[in-house]
Amino acid sequence: MIQSSKVLYIIVCAAGAAADVGRLVTDAQDEGWTVQIVATPSALDFIDVPELERQTGRPVRSQYRKPHEPKPPRADAIIVAPATYNTINKFAQGIADTYALGLLAEAPGLGIPVVVLPFVSSALASREPFLRSVESLRAEGVPVLLGPGQFEPPPAETGGENLDTYPWALALKEIGRHHPRK
Repeated sequence: MIQSSKVLYIIVCAAGAAADVGRLVTDAQDEGWTVQIVATPSALDFIDVPELERQTGRPVRSQYRKPHEPKPPRADAIIVAPATYNTINKFAQGIADTYALGLLAEAPGLGIPVVVLPFVSSALASREPFLRSVESLRAEGVPVLLGPGQFEPPPAETGGENLDTYPWALALKEIGRHHPRK
C-alpha cells in the first residue's frame, strides 16, 4: 500500500456493487492515493469491513468520531460509489443525517472535489426528484456520472445483475480531472 499526502475518501452506500469497492481502493492506491472508506450505516452490511481496513490500513468510518478519538485526515477528494437514490437525493438537498452525508454536505463549500457514481435502476433514475437532484448537484459543479458512456441504469426488474460492468474506474478517472495529483 502506497501512502500519499493526497487523501481520497470513498463513500460507500448500500447497493449491490458495494461488495466490490475494494477494486476502487486498489486502483486509487495504485494511483498514489491514501484511501479512507466511509460507509453509510446501511452499507456496513454490504461490505467486508475487516478486509477494507486491512487493504487501506485505516478504520472504516460510519459514525462521527467521539471527542477523544483522533481526527481522520482531511479529504482532498471524495468519490461516492456506489451512490444510491437516497444518498444522491439527500446530498442534493443538503441533508446531513449521517456521517457520510455530513461530509458530503460540507465538501462543496470547502472546495473538496466530489464525484458521484450512481447505482440506481432505470425506474429510480427516471423519477423527477432524482433528475432534479442530479441537475442540482451538477449545477454546483459536482459531476454525477450518469448517462451514455458513464453509468447507464439497468431496468429495475434485473435487480442489478450486471455488477461486473459497474464502472469503478470511471469515477477515479473523473476525480483525477478535478484533482490532479502532483
